[in-house]
Amino acid sequence: MSVTIKQVAERAGVSVATASRALSGGRGVREANREAVLRAADELDYKPNAVAAALRSRTTRTIGMVVPVISNPFFSTLVEAVEREAELGERGLLLATSHYDPEAEARRLRTLLDRQVDALIVIPCHQERSREAFEAAARRVPAVQLDLSVDGTTASWVGVDNGAGILHLVDHLVERGARSLAYIGSEPTDSSARDRLDGYRRAAARCPGPADRVLLGDFSLEWGRGAARRLLDEGAPLPDGVVCGNDTIALGVLRELSAGGVRVPADVMVGGFDDIPFAALAEPALTTVRQPQDRLAAEAMRTVTDMLEGGAEPNRRVAVVPELVPRASTAR
Repeated sequence: MSVTIKQVAERAGVSVATASRALSGGRGVREANREAVLRAADELDYKPNAVAAALRSRTTRTIGMVVPVISNPFFSTLVEAVEREAELGERGLLLATSHYDPEAEARRLRTLLDRQVDALIVIPCHQERSREAFEAAARRVPAVQLDLSVDGTTASWVGVDNGAGILHLVDHLVERGARSLAYIGSEPTDSSARDRLDGYRRAAARCPGPADRVLLGDFSLEWGRGAARRLLDEGAPLPDGVVCGNDTIALGVLRELSAGGVRVPADVMVGGFDDIPFAALAEPALTTVRQPQDRLAAEAMRTVTDMLEGGAEPNRRVAVVPELVPRASTAR
């Protein structure tokens, strides 16, 4: 049978109310009584009832988080960064995945709300179809969008300036001698895919030659390989540089170009976006645009905390400028 707070109070020789205040760090407890209660709790191996404490305080000290997938290394490392930040604030993290399905995403949000989370950090899977469920959840608890966002909402958002990142990469390729470019990305169903595609179309004017080849699929290794195969099979001259919508696509491009006998970077330079852990381990090591995940996680948790404490504006938007990380895949 578990030890009760009444038994702790009896062992310490104080009232139950005093024991409760001492254990919760409340005021109005004499130091001698506080020490006696803490000593009794330790001797009896007392474990407070988290559910009961949550009911009394109307807070569970948990944050719910919904991400599209965990298999994408960018999302998995971002979750770890958010969890570290939550721990610093003595909060737990409950995680759910939508698998890029807005209906599943809506169910996950409802489940987290049923678990009485204090707030939500959401990476919405669709820029339009995620809106209704996200806004419904945001009416119940503080909610922040991280990395991706939904159209038409004033909810707070933390992410990177995707257009600036693509511009950095295009300028880098042109400075390294690229006179023609191609873009391989995802269909613009989420905000990052859209913003990176739009960013490339704007930045393409910086290229002195043709840069109008755009191949769109999804953010996967398989699509990167398939798109690179299409470039190889077209029969037209290969571009000097390939701008990829994320690192996973870029890794697929590297693999398929190598299989086709194309030398990177001597024949074609390749750049990605995100700086996932595998980018530096690729052969050749991948030039990419780094998203500062620790800073993104810290900004998201700061925004959530401020909203819980009543100090954040309802539509805080934090756009972090990403950093170009040159590596061997563009080192002509």
